[in-house]
Amino acid sequence: MIQSETLELLEWSRLCQHLATFAATKLGAFAARYLHPPATQPESLDLLAQTKEAYQLETSLDTGLTFDGIQDIGESLDRAELQGILSGEELLAIATTLAGVRRLRRFIEDQEDVPILKELVADSRTYPELEQEIHRCIDERGDVADRATPKLAGIRTQMKSLRDRIYEILQGIVQRKGGALQQQLITQRGDRFVLPVKAPQKDAIPGIVQDTSSTGATLYVEPKAIVSLGNQLRTQRRQEQVEAEAVRRALTEQVAAVKPDLERLLVVATTLDLATAKARYSLWLEANPPRFIDRNQNESITLRQLRHPLLVWQQKHEQGTSVVPIDVQIQSYIRVVAITGPNTGGKTVTLKTFGLAALMAKAGLFVPAREPVELPWFEQILADIGDEQSIEQSLSTFSGHIRRISRIIEAITTPKEELQVDRLKVGGSQEFQVGRLKVLREQPDNLQPDNLQPDNLQPDNLQPANLEEPSTPRASLVLLDEVGAGTDPAEGSALAIALLKYLANTTQLTIATTHYGELKALKYQDERFENASVEFDDQTLSPTYRLLWGIPGRSNALSIARRLGLNPSVVDQAQTLLGGASEDVNEVIAGLEAQRRTQETKAQQANQLLQQAESLHQELSERAKLLQERERELKLSQERSVQDAIAQAKKEIAQVIRQLQQGSQTAQNAQKATNALKEIAERQIPAAPPPKPKPGFRPKVGDRIRIPRLNQTAEILSTADNGELTVRFGLMKMTVALTDVESLDGQKPENVVKPTSKPAPAPTPVSRPATAVRTSKNTIDIRGSRVANAEIDIDQAISKAIEFGVLWIIHGKGTGRLRQGVHAFLEQHPLVERFKLAEQSEGGTGVTVAYLK
Repeated sequence: MIQSETLELLEWSRLCQHLATFAATKLGAFAARYLHPPATQPESLDLLAQTKEAYQLETSLDTGLTFDGIQDIGESLDRAELQGILSGEELLAIATTLAGVRRLRRFIEDQEDVPILKELVADSRTYPELEQEIHRCIDERGDVADRATPKLAGIRTQMKSLRDRIYEILQGIVQRKGGALQQQLITQRGDRFVLPVKAPQKDAIPGIVQDTSSTGATLYVEPKAIVSLGNQLRTQRRQEQVEAEAVRRALTEQVAAVKPDLERLLVVATTLDLATAKARYSLWLEANPPRFIDRNQNESITLRQLRHPLLVWQQKHEQGTSVVPIDVQIQSYIRVVAITGPNTGGKTVTLKTFGLAALMAKAGLFVPAREPVELPWFEQILADIGDEQSIEQSLSTFSGHIRRISRIIEAITTPKEELQVDRLKVGGSQEFQVGRLKVLREQPDNLQPDNLQPDNLQPDNLQPANLEEPSTPRASLVLLDEVGAGTDPAEGSALAIALLKYLANTTQLTIATTHYGELKALKYQDERFENASVEFDDQTLSPTYRLLWGIPGRSNALSIARRLGLNPSVVDQAQTLLGGASEDVNEVIAGLEAQRRTQETKAQQANQLLQQAESLHQELSERAKLLQERERELKLSQERSVQDAIAQAKKEIAQVIRQLQQGSQTAQNAQKATNALKEIAERQIPAAPPPKPKPGFRPKVGDRIRIPRLNQTAEILSTADNGELTVRFGLMKMTVALTDVESLDGQKPENVVKPTSKPAPAPTPVSRPATAVRTSKNTIDIRGSRVANAEIDIDQAISKAIEFGVLWIIHGKGTGRLRQGVHAFLEQHPLVERFKLAEQSEGGTGVTVAYLK
């Protein structure tokens, strides 16, 4: 079928191989390798929802989903159903799988915003009692444990006693007749204990010869003294095997009884692993989730910076060249896009990139493009890419293209088919379907792709059912490479035009590459057509692989031929034969391309300026927020200080009142109380700062001033306390009064008020201890803080330590950046008189002592 050919042409299997490397289990990897896009849009939406939730867990959590212990137990379940007896290792694998799925279910149930995954694991039964019973009966080596049954424990106890007795007897023989032995050791042949006896001295140790060395020099003899014990041990060993087999049979029957639920667990685990692999692959690709649009609702296809996923893999894992992204923007009314341009310019890669993007979105994968990723859900994705020339089938290049295009037309006009998938045998693998997920369960010996039988996977083996005529055309994407090529150019061009017009009426979108100039003109005849081209660099004469929209491309065949070394005279002759009309068209197209590049450059510059403006705005907003926070903290600190001062004053006033009430009410005591209250007021209420002088013109030496009465501009040479100025204008010097001058902008100077001889009363000093004492109230530890945060803490500490006159700041040594920031802050703080580093006994360079005003 053509859809299977399309998957092969787009190299979908290679992408699935890459996806499989991100799976955690064998079943998940197998399902990823043979991933097929679903047939309906609801299925695609379900798969996308699973991938989104798995992506959310991968990016928001440190570990994401873990699949430790989950193994492929499908073959064991089938044998258990057929009443076979499972081995200890197989039973252990079932137990660890049950535990692994239980951990997954609990982990998902504890998460938020993952409703799809929660619904997936909601009905999963993990049978903890079966897991516990398996671990009780089977040890970590896969053997049946003694604790499985009392009878088995008794048998093994007897076996141990017999072995100990045999060893005791053999040790005695070795000590007595060591000369007759090749080596003084006890060994086994089969299940019998023997001694290596020299052949010439076999009579020295009578017994049964169980084996002989290759040279015949050594006989492995079972002494007669232990023959009966050996027979008893063999009998006990057979009883042990029977009892162990009974234990494993009982466990196998328990497994067979719950086989449907265990198969459901395998499906759930595989679904989760596949969704997680898609999420991890999408994260690695730096891809984004797609949104399916409805083009009938005037929604446009938008794929910006779209990259080919296989080229990304090649770049990262195989040292390939960097991937050039393309931009795809197709309006809702466009039905056909014709891509033109030179050979090796990237036209075919563009087709494959868009086709793979549509397949990835359909299969529940993210698309390697910038957000938003918007494209339709295509029911069919059909492609004719490459050369189907075949000597064996007598097909030319043109014939091969026509046969494939015929199958494409047949596919888009055939009614929808519901394919009923039954249980398919694939080599040693089996496919079973639960709900919407198909899981291929492999046999261990048939895991390699070489063992798979591709004939059994061909869609021709699937039986169609429920045929019905579609009421509306199917939503198809058709990709055509070099449409109409391989035959006479005139006939090929006519055929290509007719084909594209037919597809414009029957498909949702067709993208075709071509060299025919006639196809470029379809855009100007039918609005459903659009032109695009791959860019060609005229300077380097090489393609840039960028996709340009709205501009038809130039084939540049002659330029490429000249670059590849074709004889210049041949190229010049071809240019002459081509004529001037074609050259004129190429020049027009080149002009359009140059204009487009200019506009793109300007758009990039504008975008850079916008980003810089946004960055600056964000930086200023953060600084403003920090300043507001600091102002709020300072305000709160001041309010707390005021409240503390009020509380302290109230407390002291109350104490004075109590002393006055308790003592004798004399005038002297009343005066003492009054003085005490006055002292409290002076200590708690800060003195009002002197009013600031109004700003005005203050002439100083060197200033240029104007003397209105002389109508002259002068320079001040000196000033005097009596308000006179010595000035110079031209060659003359003179002394003028301060009131006779003004500034160049017309401001009058401030009146100089001479200080009176009576000194101003000194402000009442704040009561401070004579000697600074370091306490917890005048010490702050800011080690580990940032400078911005430390400044706020120091400012608050200064307000609290003002009564002590000194503040110890512990900032540590470290790199010294915090110390430098502290010193810079103290230098400009209005309440800090000076500061210095502490003495060595008090912390040295790790502590700064600030003396307060």
